[in-house]
Amino acid sequence: MALALDDAAPDFTLPDQDEQPFRLSEHRGQRLLLVFYPGDDTPVCTRQLCDYRDGLEAFADLGVSVIGISADDAASHRAFREKHGLPFTLLSDPNLEVASKYDCKALIGMKRGVYLLDEEQRIRYRHVETVAVFRRKREELIEAIRQLG
Repeated sequence: MALALDDAAPDFTLPDQDEQPFRLSEHRGQRLLLVFYPGDDTPVCTRQLCDYRDGLEAFADLGVSVIGISADDAASHRAFREKHGLPFTLLSDPNLEVASKYDCKALIGMKRGVYLLDEEQRIRYRHVETVAVFRRKREELIEAIRQLG
């Protein structure tokens, strides 16, 4: 069954770019923007994450931390972060188990999806793309976050 607004976000633990565990439950009390994306250094994903990087101050002003999630491993994430100056955490979901929980597992690989979690880890905004070449632009997300208050 697909996740809906106000549902509790499924908990998970995934390794970050430094191979350290990131446990969602340890970030209760923070607003998080979970960004599921098909792959490091692919054209659309790079544009999407660089767009979020360029608007990081606006996200921070709204109290939101950006967390990227793809199937790529830690070494790929480190190289991708360094190449593009991405200041946010990137998590590895190699078996797409977390992507599956968040309706972002595709027939082949990962769908592009964005989830805003509030301080109680409830889903306040969700958008999962059916076509991988489309992406949520920073302005759309910032406007959606502002509307939540």
